[in-house]
Amino acid sequence: MAKAFYRLQKFLRRTQFLLFFLTAAYLMAGSLLLLQRTRLVIQQGSHGTSANQALTAPDEMTGVGIADPRALQDPLPAPRLLVGVDALQEPALDQQHSPRWLVSRNSELRQLRRRWFHRFISDQEPVQTAGFKVIKHTAEHKGTYIGCFTDDSRERTLKGAVFYDLRKMTVAHCQEACAERAYTYAGLVYGAECYCGNTLPATASKPEECNSECKGEKGSVCGGVNRLSVYRVEELRAGARPRRNVIYRGCFRAPENLTDTFPASLIQPNLTVEMCSEFCSKKEFPLAVIRGQECYCGYPTGRFSLRDGADGLRCSGTPNSSSAAEGQYCLVYQTPVQDTRCTDRKFLTTKSKVFVALSSFPGAGNTWARHLIEHATGYYTGSYYFDGALYNKGFKGEKDHWRSRRTICVKTHESGKTEIEMFDSAILLIRNPYKSLMAEFNRKYAGHLGYATDRNWKSKEWPDFVNSYASWWASHVLDWLKYGKRLLIVHYEDLKQSLIPKLREMVEFLNVTVTEDRLLCVESNRDGNFKRSGAKQKDFEPFTQEMKDLINRYILTVDEALRGRNFTGLPREYVPR
Repeated sequence: MAKAFYRLQKFLRRTQFLLFFLTAAYLMAGSLLLLQRTRLVIQQGSHGTSANQALTAPDEMTGVGIADPRALQDPLPAPRLLVGVDALQEPALDQQHSPRWLVSRNSELRQLRRRWFHRFISDQEPVQTAGFKVIKHTAEHKGTYIGCFTDDSRERTLKGAVFYDLRKMTVAHCQEACAERAYTYAGLVYGAECYCGNTLPATASKPEECNSECKGEKGSVCGGVNRLSVYRVEELRAGARPRRNVIYRGCFRAPENLTDTFPASLIQPNLTVEMCSEFCSKKEFPLAVIRGQECYCGYPTGRFSLRDGADGLRCSGTPNSSSAAEGQYCLVYQTPVQDTRCTDRKFLTTKSKVFVALSSFPGAGNTWARHLIEHATGYYTGSYYFDGALYNKGFKGEKDHWRSRRTICVKTHESGKTEIEMFDSAILLIRNPYKSLMAEFNRKYAGHLGYATDRNWKSKEWPDFVNSYASWWASHVLDWLKYGKRLLIVHYEDLKQSLIPKLREMVEFLNVTVTEDRLLCVESNRDGNFKRSGAKQKDFEPFTQEMKDLINRYILTVDEALRGRNFTGLPREYVPR
């Protein structure tokens, strides 16, 4: 009996040791995995994630949804995406590039690709203030503090220009933005919003009511709830003049009655462009119109839309001469003042009955289209994702749940039956795949407003990226054509070339009525803050012949599918390159 007990005791001791060893091994493995994940996140935050990393390590990713089991179990599609340029030589066009194959391939890789793409949504943005350049500010640029005033969003006094930076707003940023546009006063509210103007608000408030700390400057006050901290703008650099932002718009036929067309006017002997522009800027008008010694200020309107410019020879003299346009023609200049007739935006007061998507392939201009739609309709757009950088630039619908139905439409890059059938209708924005691929690659490595470096373009990741994303460009359109319930097809190039007609078509699709003057205001603010900055490669051709052959086959497939659904085919400039 004692011998049996001894054997049992010995077995339990061994088991205890074995359990302890297994527990230690499990904890060590977990620690190594955590360190590996941390290292991956750090690498992605500074250098971006390659297509290879994303597709070979799905368990280490975070993103929307769960990876498709077929993509994890079937190893066949992956090697085609993970090799270099040689992989671009695809066999059997009729098998490999038919619509059915594209949809199948996209279904298998969509979740993995989505995880890779959205890894960078919030982490890859350079620190940049919406609407103006980031400059090192010092205390001497803070101007003169006037006081705390009541802010009425319906009858705002400081309405000459509006800027948001919900992460990095400072008093100096706001002051410099207003100074660049020749305004006298800068006001801050809610710690993150900047307003410019030339007239002080009428109602003063108690100093302690301006109690919101600036988002980008601890210890500084940037207004409060419905309260403005107002500063008098001081000249930031000696000799700097507002004229640096005056843009010559051209020579135009003068309206029959200039006094009725333009709200403000000035008659000045020896009138110069600087005089007229400064006068109109003080009056907070975006247009300065010169006819001889007469200066008129106003907005683009139906009577003076700036669409049909006259031959420059009609305006005698030079653009900088006060006598350049006499009689029936006038010279038009864009002042530093922002046209604010279309800058007011809000959420829908009641939930939308129609759930509308604004769908596009990444890099196809979705953010720009949202900017146009928001300013044309006056309502925020939502997003299937959350992009903190866009929220910081004033897209407040980013933080609203995408299914709240409080926004006029919802941005999405998704494709697939389930994701598409959630929407009642959609605006499908299509862009030249060559341009889209380059734009998305730039965004991946330099954010929404920058350019990838030569090193990025020459790396192995570029051919991997093209091989994976070119098929996605095609399958995205094919999926929406197949599963979309009600579609409006908009080509990015058409929207860029004929902004107002195409934008009017989009607004009507959204069942919103807008005035002609509001559309003209959108045209004045068409670029928003979405032009890329930095060094752009000159005469740069990143696509090899193998890449072109691959992309051209996808273009022909999509063009045929569009025509098969009785839509207009792709613009001629797409095919083939």
